[in-house]
Amino acid sequence: MAEVGGMLAYAMLKMVTQQLGSIIGGQLKLQWYFSDDFRKMKMTLESMEAVLQDAERRSIRDAAVRLWLKRLTDAMYGISDILGEFETMESPGRKVAARMPYLAVGSKILIANKMKKMRQEVENIKDQHRQFSFKTDSKSNVQPVPDERETDSYMDDQTLVVGRTEDKRKILSCFSESMAQDITILPIYGIGGIGKTILAKLIFNDTYFKDHSKVWIYVSQMLNVNKIGNSIISQLSKCESNLTERQMIRNHLGQLLTDPNYNKKIMIVLDDVWEENDSQLNELKTMLPVIKGGKVVVIVTTRDEHNARKICTVQPYKLLPLSDETCWAIIKRKSEFEARDDKEHLEQVGRDIAMKCGCVALAAQALGYMLKPRTFGEWESVRNSDIWNASTSEQESLAHHNVLACLLLSYRSMPPPLKLCFAYSAFFPKGYKLDKNDLIYQWIAHGFIPPSSIFSTRQLGEKYAKRLLGMSFLQHSKLSSPIGLHRDYVTLFNMHDLVHDLARSIMAGSVLDTS
Repeated sequence: MAEVGGMLAYAMLKMVTQQLGSIIGGQLKLQWYFSDDFRKMKMTLESMEAVLQDAERRSIRDAAVRLWLKRLTDAMYGISDILGEFETMESPGRKVAARMPYLAVGSKILIANKMKKMRQEVENIKDQHRQFSFKTDSKSNVQPVPDERETDSYMDDQTLVVGRTEDKRKILSCFSESMAQDITILPIYGIGGIGKTILAKLIFNDTYFKDHSKVWIYVSQMLNVNKIGNSIISQLSKCESNLTERQMIRNHLGQLLTDPNYNKKIMIVLDDVWEENDSQLNELKTMLPVIKGGKVVVIVTTRDEHNARKICTVQPYKLLPLSDETCWAIIKRKSEFEARDDKEHLEQVGRDIAMKCGCVALAAQALGYMLKPRTFGEWESVRNSDIWNASTSEQESLAHHNVLACLLLSYRSMPPPLKLCFAYSAFFPKGYKLDKNDLIYQWIAHGFIPPSSIFSTRQLGEKYAKRLLGMSFLQHSKLSSPIGLHRDYVTLFNMHDLVHDLARSIMAGSVLDTS
C-alpha cells in the first residue's frame, strides 16, 4: 500500500489550533511580542483545515501530496514546541521574570522570532497547496469519541473466532491421534491477521487440556532460545528463572521435569515465530521439554510455511482465509446490524464491504466497529472509497492490501486527538505490552488529549483507550508482571502486527524502525 505518513497532518493541525485558541482565549496573558503572530497563525491554520480532508484522501495515490502533508506535519511539530516553550515561560511557577526580568524579555523576543519564522513557513506551505486544487469539505466526516457503554473488548475478541469451530476440532483430533508420542509439535500457519493466535488461545483454554500445566510464550521477530527456556522453567515452577547458559537451562529443565511433584502433562504455545534460520529453529526444537512417560503438546503459530515444516513433529495445519459470508457475519455483529431500521436496504452494501476484507477477521472487526454509527450514505462511501483502488507493491498481495485498507479507513474515521494517540503507538516495538495507565499518562504529557469542560483528561484518556479497543487497534494482553512484583491491578494492551504496521506507516519518517 502507498505510504500513508501524511495522514497525521490533520490531527497535528487540529491540536496546534486548539493550543493557539487556548492561549489567545486568555488562559495566559498575551503581550505585544506574541499577540499578532498567534492570531494570524490561528487564522492561517483554520483556513487550511478545510482542505486537509481532501488532501489526506488524495495522498493515498499522489506522492507530491504526501510530501506536502509531511512538510505541514513537521511545521506543526515545530509550532507545538514553540507554544510549549511559551506556556512554560508564562506558567505561574516560574520566578525568572521577578528575579531577572531582562532574561524573561529576551526569552520572549526569541520565541516571538521563532514564531514569525514558523508563520512564514506555514504561509509558504499554504501557497503551495494551491497547485493541488484541493476541494473544501462542506462538513467534516470526523466523528467524536462516542459516549456510550460499549461491551468489554476482551469479551468481544470472541468475534474473531467466527467460523473456526471446525479448525479447532481438527487440531484437537490431531493431538488425540498422537497420544503415543512423548512430544507433539503442531504448527498453525497462515497470513497475518487471519486468526492464528486466537485459534491457539481457544485450544490452549479448551477443557481437553484441563489436566495439563500450561505455558504461553510470545516469541515474535526476535527468537531467543535461552529466553524461551527460562520462560518455560518460570511458568512451570512458578519461580523466576534467569539462567544465562544454554546447558544450565537444559539441566534445570530436565531436573524440573523428572521431579515427581511436577505434572508430566504440559501444554505449550509459542506464538508468532518469525525466525527463518534453520539452526535457530533446530535449537528451539531441542529446547522443548521431552518427558519419558509424560505428554508434551506444543502449538507454534507462524506466518511462514518453511518455519512450520522445520519445527513440526506432525503435519502443520494451514489456517485458510475466512469466507466472505463469515466476514459479513463479523461485520454484522460488530456494527449491531440487526438493530438497524435500514438493514434491508443496507445488506447488499454491507456484503460488498465484507468482500473487501481480504478474508481476515481483524479487518472485518475493525470495519464493523467503524460502521456501527454510520448512515446508509456513509456505508456506501466506505464501499466506494478510492482506497480499495490504490496500487499495491510487488511484495504485497491483494488480500494484505485490502486488510491494511480496512484498517486505514478505520483510522481516517477517528477524531484528531485519537489519531495522535494511536499514531504514538508506533514508537513502541512490535509485541510490546503497554500498561494502560502509563499509556494514558503519556498521551496526556504529550498534549494529545485536549481540555474539556465536562471530562478530565484522565477520563478522556479512558474513553480513547476504550475506543481503540473497540476498533481492535488495541487488544487486551494477559497479565505477566515479573514474579515477586505486587501491584493492585494492571491492565496491559498489545497490538496486532498489522495494526502496528499501520501506525509505522502513519508515522513514516518519524520513527526509527527497530522491530
